[in-house]
Amino acid sequence: MSDSAVTHLRERIDGGIDKVYAGIQELYRDIHQHPELPFQEFNTSRKLAGALEAHGFEVTREVGRTGVVALLRNGEGPTLMLRGDMDALPIREQTGLDYASCATAETEHGERVPVMHACGHDLHSNCLVGAAAVLAGLRDRWQGTLMVVCQPAEEIFGGAQAMLDDGLYRRFARPDIIFGQHNMPALAGTVGHIAGQAMSAATTLGVTIHGAGGHGSMPANTVDPVVIAAHVVTRLQTIVSREVPPDQTVVVTVGKLHAGTQGNIIPHSAELEINVRSFDNELHGRVLESIRRIIRAECDAGRSPKPPEFEVLTETIALVNDPDSVDRVRRAHADYFGDDGLFEMPRLNGSEDFPYFGNAAAGGFGGDDIPYVYWFLGAVTPERWHDTPGQNVAAKMGHLEMPHSPYYNPGHDSTLRAGIGAMVSATLAYLGS
Repeated sequence: MSDSAVTHLRERIDGGIDKVYAGIQELYRDIHQHPELPFQEFNTSRKLAGALEAHGFEVTREVGRTGVVALLRNGEGPTLMLRGDMDALPIREQTGLDYASCATAETEHGERVPVMHACGHDLHSNCLVGAAAVLAGLRDRWQGTLMVVCQPAEEIFGGAQAMLDDGLYRRFARPDIIFGQHNMPALAGTVGHIAGQAMSAATTLGVTIHGAGGHGSMPANTVDPVVIAAHVVTRLQTIVSREVPPDQTVVVTVGKLHAGTQGNIIPHSAELEINVRSFDNELHGRVLESIRRIIRAECDAGRSPKPPEFEVLTETIALVNDPDSVDRVRRAHADYFGDDGLFEMPRLNGSEDFPYFGNAAAGGFGGDDIPYVYWFLGAVTPERWHDTPGQNVAAKMGHLEMPHSPYYNPGHDSTLRAGIGAMVSATLAYLGS
């Protein structure tokens, strides 16, 4: 594309953003102020669906419980899927914004908790709707089918699979390429890319170790599950150091160990929650099996009266960006943002359920895998960014609020505009006529 053509397209995208921005900003602040927990996004999904319908999309609600699917067909061509998540977290907001959340909600366990968009899913869903609105106004520049997916329950790794299980690709369309994005502590108005392994697989495994409780003065008449659990915690640390190749990254964390009620009572059981993160799905499976093997063996060694119980509490696979598609998206973003508007994204040990949309085996939709690109939006104001120590994104991140902090606020105008522009420019690189 010539320099003049690039400039003309950039101007058209920016003009489209200008036309819809006031409405998108208002919607963003509304959704930020009224967050909803995973699979409770009833009002959020209603508002997003209404905005998409207003721009001519064919909208279906309640896909995968609370998800929204919107289609805009514009002649012959490939199908491109844009995805944004929309659920919030049980955190009390402390940003001081005049549109901060004061919402509370009841969890599935009946507990009343504060709710906040502390991960920026309100930003993602509004960038998604904004991009859809701009692309609806640029139909002379692309051909094919635009598939917009507002996904619930990312925070519990449940929404992507729920939508797939509800026939996402069977009922609507099977995309040829999938795009998604996430905000992060980088300079607002910039976009980061990484090819290949980008985000980790993550599993939280619940474990119950059985003992035979009794009085602390007569330990010989008991089987102490606390001692067994203590050996488990120590032995699990050898998996990374002795079973994982040195060039691979794996983290094994025992984040919960609960047993007993009083110092002189040996309890009947001990409960653990173990979190595992890695960037290779096959290796991830081997590590989980090592955990089960070690726990079974320690239970045998400790005379546990019955085998341990295992429950997968949450789980997602590694996010692996398609390298060729990343290159194509990066070039489109360079045309739109300029080379100075891009940064190299480091691998993140954070996790997402987005890759289920592209992994045919894990997602359960059959056939070949679908290539996808997941990029990252800077969300720190220029003043804060320049005052933060460090020479690159990885160094500065250690000094900035991260997603899931009660002080995290990514929803600046520059971030919202950049998120819309990133989705539009990448889409036109694939569907552009």
